[in-house]
Amino acid sequence: MSESDDLDRLREQRRQELTDGADGEGADGEADAGGAGVGPSEPVHVDGAAALEETVNEYDVVLVDFYADWCGPCKMLEPIVKELAAETDVAVAKVDVDRNQQLAGQYQVQGVPTMMFFADGQPVERIVGVRGKEDLAGLISKLG
Repeated sequence: MSESDDLDRLREQRRQELTDGADGEGADGEADAGGAGVGPSEPVHVDGAAALEETVNEYDVVLVDFYADWCGPCKMLEPIVKELAAETDVAVAKVDVDRNQQLAGQYQVQGVPTMMFFADGQPVERIVGVRGKEDLAGLISKLG
């Protein structure tokens, strides 16, 4: 899949999210918070530099989780990342380093899990290894 296809897929996904939320309710029937920078309630899997760039520029604060399917600590971190996406306004993007080696190299990811926080489209924090939900939520509240 090309980066152009990735962008088209992300745009269509975002268009659908906006259409679903146009009546003030999300897909689950709950009232949406409304805010342009509020992230999706589930992690978004990102393939390619263009898709990641679009994601970090679309939301105020983005947590990018660079992971690998074979990585035990990454699997420990997965439920924490899902909870943060559901419980906070941060957008969570997941990048599989095996499928996106060039992208991982671009961000100098040398070990997994690596989490990068972006605020206003710029990288502001990097964490390597597993951290607890409270630590990550505290950092999110400082950035948001």
